Amino acid sequence: MQTGTVEFTSISQQLSVFGTYDVNVKAIETAFSVNINARDSVIEVKGETTDSVKLAVDTLEALKKLSDNGENINESTVCRIIDLARYGGMDDTLKAMTNVVAITHKGQPIKCKTIGQKNYVKALQENTVAICIGPAGTGKTYLAVAAAVSALRRKEVDRIIMSRPAIEAGEERLGFLPGDLQSKVDPYLRPLYDALDEILGHEQVQRYMENRVIEIAPLAYMRGRTLNSAIVIIDEAQNASLPTLKMALTRLGEGSKIILTGDVTQIDLPRQSNSGLERCASLLKGIDGIAVIHLNNRDVVRHRLVREIVKAFEKDEEKQTGHREKSVRLHYPGKQGG
Repeated sequence: MQTGTVEFTSISQQLSVFGTYDVNVKAIETAFSVNINARDSVIEVKGETTDSVKLAVDTLEALKKLSDNGENINESTVCRIIDLARYGGMDDTLKAMTNVVAITHKGQPIKCKTIGQKNYVKALQENTVAICIGPAGTGKTYLAVAAAVSALRRKEVDRIIMSRPAIEAGEERLGFLPGDLQSKVDPYLRPLYDALDEILGHEQVQRYMENRVIEIAPLAYMRGRTLNSAIVIIDEAQNASLPTLKMALTRLGEGSKIILTGDVTQIDLPRQSNSGLERCASLLKGIDGIAVIHLNNRDVVRHRLVREIVKAFEKDEEKQTGHREKSVRLHYPGKQGG
């Protein structure tokens, strides 16, 4: 039996790491097949192998650092740290988690939670156009809104313009919904509003919208405009065709930035081949001032099951792709890829 120890500096630090009813410690015990026992401020970790004990100790030490930095340690956080202990990247990720993107109206810091998110935020800050492709739960939209609000507060831009393809039953239609333009597009832009409300507070968001500091601009209504001194966020861009994305990107005016976000595994267009996001990213990659960022399942920061769901679907997609490639080879034995 191998043994390792972890020492805590305070009761509050220990309670934060252990979690309610020791739920975090139990997750670590299960993950690495170890037993963890507390003796005052010293925690003893016992396991069958040196590696399992070291991984558990590394996880506890990382959670201590997060606690000291004021991070809320929940089930999702513990699962991410366990994965980092197993697969590497712990030090870089802990550094990334000190990167503050914005401060909410309640004074809470919004921080990156993964290396991928840190690279994404850096790309937003350093480029005029940023294209972020990644699965659900990776913070694509939330961090884009946070970065936009931060730029607005620093007076780097005069307004924030938000857009999202209004896809209903496979087509972009707005006319059949009741009310004015804002009422028509509100249901489609709800995730953006939720992020704004959390960061700025609902009342401030309403004031900004009344003064047109924050504006909604459906893709169908953006043609012909020149958008100056603004950050433009086009969410769910996988549901826009290549010509539509070209139209949106060419609205770029002086002192403005455009952010495209999307998940190419969740295309709602009637024909998935109509989606222009991946083609757009491929065409523009490498142009100075344009960044293309890909996030993956390791960047998922929602409930731990979201990551497992994403991984399961990615695995199935890889399997289906393999079957399709095998089928092509069987039907056309002389045909090679590339």
